[in-house]
Amino acid sequence: MKKSESCIIWGEESFLYSFPDPHPMNRRRLESFDSEFKKSANSNNVESPEMASYEEIALFHTKRYIDLVIEKSKTGEGYLDYGDTPAFVGCYEAASYVVGSALKGVKLIMEDKYRRVFVPMAGLHHARRNSAGGFCIFNDIGVAVEYLRKKYGVKNILYVDIDAHHGDGVFYEYVDDPYLFIADVHEDGRFLYPGTGRRDERGEGQAFGTKLNIPLLPGAGDDELLLAFEEIKNFAWETKVEFIILQAGVDGISGDPITHLNYSVEGYGRFVEGIVDLANQICDGKIIILGGGGYNPENTKNGWMKVWRVLQEK
Repeated sequence: MKKSESCIIWGEESFLYSFPDPHPMNRRRLESFDSEFKKSANSNNVESPEMASYEEIALFHTKRYIDLVIEKSKTGEGYLDYGDTPAFVGCYEAASYVVGSALKGVKLIMEDKYRRVFVPMAGLHHARRNSAGGFCIFNDIGVAVEYLRKKYGVKNILYVDIDAHHGDGVFYEYVDDPYLFIADVHEDGRFLYPGTGRRDERGEGQAFGTKLNIPLLPGAGDDELLLAFEEIKNFAWETKVEFIILQAGVDGISGDPITHLNYSVEGYGRFVEGIVDLANQICDGKIIILGGGGYNPENTKNGWMKVWRVLQEK
């Protein structure tokens, strides 16, 4: 018997993944949510973050890259990529908590403690196996996919990404993997980092047809988002998956300082609710939701609270 349907993984360690000002991915986006969350929190449904081990991170990342992060973490000097992702003192530990929290969420679901788990400070979808990218040091999604497969024997997984930026670190590392189904809604790469995720990219080799990119033009709002959901639902019904990972970045909500989409909080919530319903229909409700991007503190507060309310109402 499950203790509860849903939980959130959140705690002091969640705040560690914060780049120094004026970087947009900083503590303010987390503090805004935290203050609102504490007003409504049910402590029975809050689980503490955990740190991933070196070996767990190495399920996806190369040891050479992990060692680079460890070294940069000691001094906090320089960058981990070409200029978007600066090192900071303690960045290895901070990124390890992101990965570990995602893995803890997977464990809680697979070991039947919860049906659904929300990890707001997770969903770092730009990191590649051997490099950082786009504010992302370690790719907790990639590690979670490998962990689900190696520890629990889960083969077919659906990864849905609603972040305004294309999840290139997941898409291209699994572009030829026929067992990871990917549906990614994002602002068209002609207008936004990382410049990838074209409609005609459907997977390679045996994986052709297992990937779905839905690029939206700047200014797209709820109507376009909910049309994308219908397309994803049809795509998902053709799969036989055992687990869903949703990267639910809030940077598509109107007012984000670095993107150009125009979703309302309500439209965003309807999309998330639809994916949760989809999980109930196709994989016994097994879904982990990762908070992803979002650089307007008001939107991280309102968007993530909407996710939490959707899970509680379900």
